[in-house]
Amino acid sequence: MTTPDLVNHPPAHAPRRSFDELAVGDNACIERVLTLESLQLFAALASQGAPADASASMPPSMRDRALVGIGTWVGGLIASVIGECVSGAGLVCRGQQLRFLAPIRVGDRLRAEAIVAERHPATSLIVLHCTCINQDGVSVVDGEVDVAPAVAGDGDDFAETGIHVIEDGNVRRLLAHVQVLDPIRVAVVHPCDEASLSAALDARLAGLIEPVLVAPRAKLDALTQAGGLDLSGIEVIDVPHSHAAAERAVELAAKGEVEALMKGSLHTDELMAAVVAPAGHLRTKRRVSHCFVLQTAGYPRPFIVTDAAVHLAPDLAQKADIVRNAIDLAHVIGVPDPKVAILAAVETVNPAMPATLDAAALCKMADRGQITGGQLDGPLAFDNAISVVAARTKGIVSPVAGQADILLVPDLESGNMLAKQLIYLGQAASAGIVLGAKVPVILTSRADSRQARIASCAIALMLAHHYRQAPP
Repeated sequence: MTTPDLVNHPPAHAPRRSFDELAVGDNACIERVLTLESLQLFAALASQGAPADASASMPPSMRDRALVGIGTWVGGLIASVIGECVSGAGLVCRGQQLRFLAPIRVGDRLRAEAIVAERHPATSLIVLHCTCINQDGVSVVDGEVDVAPAVAGDGDDFAETGIHVIEDGNVRRLLAHVQVLDPIRVAVVHPCDEASLSAALDARLAGLIEPVLVAPRAKLDALTQAGGLDLSGIEVIDVPHSHAAAERAVELAAKGEVEALMKGSLHTDELMAAVVAPAGHLRTKRRVSHCFVLQTAGYPRPFIVTDAAVHLAPDLAQKADIVRNAIDLAHVIGVPDPKVAILAAVETVNPAMPATLDAAALCKMADRGQITGGQLDGPLAFDNAISVVAARTKGIVSPVAGQADILLVPDLESGNMLAKQLIYLGQAASAGIVLGAKVPVILTSRADSRQARIASCAIALMLAHHYRQAPP
């Protein structure tokens, strides 16, 4: 049985802190096991795709690749523990000096620790003493890493690399990217609880939106008095109930008086029924669909999961539009040629499994130019879609497998469970948006974090500005 690569040990000492809260002596630690699969992957990355063989009898060139793979894996381990110790703004490595003191072999369990050794407020530089100790108590790596918060000009171009939605629950990089865009007027539909009203006010404070609150005025007044919130300077449209709020907000969007809608405390189906109603005049040639934009430490790039909130059991035609919408979103947020993995339980076409048939048909539609703007492959099981090692092990040769930017799920239930598992168990950062209408719809859950709501508004801002030049 393969030893799991990630051992879920929380930091044994201080909890994660933001950059400004760090002090000398603060620390964190994690444990990892070096598996053969991990070694193969990191060796492949370091040697342009050639897999490593960890056996002692491998040729010298293969052993060299294995050694490089170990070094790359250790570097990732150090980066992970630094991320545990220093959360908040994205970090840039300003220098490092790591010393390898003893051999590291497949099966070794390393405990990595980062300790704040020096803090220089004038230069925002932090020096971390980093160590790795194996299961026998032997110190195998020791050294120092200098880090500082990322700033503009650090060479991480947002549009070229694809969006970095949030790093460890932080929206600063996304806000920095959209700060050049003027805020948009957004109809906030029935924000009659503290979470949804606060989210609209936070997005206003961040310079993303100018909210127009469409809700019963009496409820808003009671809410602001109870929560100490200030609605000064914010337009309020008084309506009797949530159903009327949805209809009035859609009317504002259809007339061009607002450029986006934002869900408040009403149910999703109540809002979306108004959005797709013919009388609302927000429908386009596309079907509407929802996209989760997610970023997790376990995957090297942000990715989209769709559809996890609108279509219960989409048919082939609906899935085609779901893919088109997700590709459009990927383009807007900086992924020019997204790789679309069409998920199923298996990676082969099985007539008894409709999801695999739809996957094959969607790929052929892309071949025939019916779906453009991205690369499609499927059916792919989830592991093949996100793991190069899993795809290679199963003999899958594909430009999409192991590096998907978009995950098309078979139905709403599987998509919703996948996204929620990533968010709640995988600590994925998230944003939620609906596309396919004439305006973006910010569709967040009452349980979503403040960061998720802000990120969703920022993506809606990008979409709205894009729609000014290219209406959907």
